[in-house]
Amino acid sequence: MTDRPIDPDVDLHVPAQRAELHWPVIAVIAAGGALGALARHGLQALLPTPPGGFPWSTFLVNVSGCLLIGVLMVVITEVRTAHRLVRPFLGVGVLGGYTTFSTYVVDAQRTVAAGAPVTALVYLAATMAAALLAVASGMWLTRRVAGGRAR
Repeated sequence: MTDRPIDPDVDLHVPAQRAELHWPVIAVIAAGGALGALARHGLQALLPTPPGGFPWSTFLVNVSGCLLIGVLMVVITEVRTAHRLVRPFLGVGVLGGYTTFSTYVVDAQRTVAAGAPVTALVYLAATMAAALLAVASGMWLTRRVAGGRAR
């Protein structure tokens, strides 16, 4: 067991790193979250789920969001130095607002309530597997495309 923080980027015991909690960070997270949530809402409006049906819109949102998170994290940690607000805006805000694992659970509950428990179980398992594969694929593909351009 180590004394390392869970997120090695921020140690709140170090006063200088507490600056991440100030208004510019909160503001970009809020702005990004609003944009991400609007994008998610748009996709979910285009692909409504009938009662008992497979929630394709939430599935696609979560899987594509995980792919983009994998790409983003490699770009800003391995390929180039990003402005300090890029990660909170894009990673926490936009992609955090876009992905919706809380709706994932609600969709599963609704699917079971509509009399389709097998569909709900397939949805739960497929989303987790596809999301993990998507983030790993995003990271792998970005590293391949970036090649030797890592900083």
